[in-house]
Amino acid sequence: MVAGREKVLHSMVNKTFIPEGEAAPASQIGATLEALAATIAARRDADEASYTYRLLTGNVDGVLKKVMEESGEVALAAKDVEGWATSSLAAAVALEATEAGGTTTGAETADGGADFPLSVQLPPEYGEAVDHLRYEAADVVYHLLVVLERYGITLDEFAAELNNRMTEGERPHGAVRLHDEFVRRGK
Repeated sequence: MVAGREKVLHSMVNKTFIPEGEAAPASQIGATLEALAATIAARRDADEASYTYRLLTGNVDGVLKKVMEESGEVALAAKDVEGWATSSLAAAVALEATEAGGTTTGAETADGGADFPLSVQLPPEYGEAVDHLRYEAADVVYHLLVVLERYGITLDEFAAELNNRMTEGERPHGAVRLHDEFVRRGK
């Protein structure tokens, strides 16, 4: 792995923690989605002051527009991440070429490329872009869960849909599945 990327990946791993005195659940994402889904369901009994209540009970176009808007923001955020990575790689290639006097260094491969590790230093903006992508992805998941709750689709039913799309070897042992009569593949 490239040294600069290794450093960035290492720092990304250190972004999360479990509060002192708390035990980790068996599945972080499972516990989080279940807690969020329960909170969203409980908002059915809230009032107009609750954003989630308004999404659950108001005009359906409101929540559907939010899913579309947030999905678009995920796409744009991912492009930002890609842009920072690509520009950093291009800068590293240019620097290597400059340092080599306009030619590559190291052993040449059969395709003419250099056979040496390329050190890419990703700028702080790359990490910031990754953080922004994570933020926007969470917005999509929240709004998607509101849509599922609005129409009575439980997390278990949603999990069954995902599990039905996996092969036997990919699917978790004991995972919930849909009965054949409820499997729909497109319209």
